[in-house]
Amino acid sequence: MANPTLDKQSIKILRELQANGRIPSAELAERVGMSTSPCWRRQKEMEETGVIERYVALVNRRKVGLSVICFLHISLTGHTEGTVKTFEDAMNVRPEVLECYEVTGTFDYTVKMVFSSMDDYHDFLHNVLVKLPGISQINTSVALREVKYETALPL
Repeated sequence: MANPTLDKQSIKILRELQANGRIPSAELAERVGMSTSPCWRRQKEMEETGVIERYVALVNRRKVGLSVICFLHISLTGHTEGTVKTFEDAMNVRPEVLECYEVTGTFDYTVKMVFSSMDDYHDFLHNVLVKLPGISQINTSVALREVKYETALPL
């Protein structure tokens, strides 16, 4: 995919870093066809400008006991500043919440969550979510299997 704000060399660097964020500078430079110093400077510039937000380790969720993925589709009773802030603040502090999006359509939010078991989801639903003010509807889909999981953006 073309990106008009980044040149070809920067896109090459980003593709390599998305595949391996721990690649040594010399190897990265070699893979993208640059000398080490200019490649390193370009990487640092993308970090400073926020193109590269952070570096992370991708953990296999199953190997750490998180075998259940749920997608929650949530409607709020209204869209007042207080209702929205309360809900979004609650989602931002919960470690089970991997992603939360305000969406168009039937529901107001789609939330991706992980749990060790359906019992843990049940506990979250009844002890956290239904106690939040301003929620009018919760519709949950449980993933049966993962068909594709990708973190790299299509640059």
